[in-house]
Amino acid sequence: MSETSTWHVTGMTCAHCVASVTEEIDEIDGVEDVQVVLDSGEVTITSTEPLDRAVVAAAVEGAGYALS
Repeated sequence: MSETSTWHVTGMTCAHCVASVTEEIDEIDGVEDVQVVLDSGEVTITSTEPLDRAVVAAAVEGAGYALS
């Protein structure tokens, strides 16, 4: 059974930003799908289990942005 969580990322301004955030989050164990909406900063993640906020925040920070 899949879990879906939605987060908000600040600092993204372009398609490269979206690609960077998507790539970093996709590296998290259990992540099946990542959808990023540039205009709103909304990130929806589908995973095999609930994700810890700290793990998602670390991935987003790894891409150079912040989880809000």
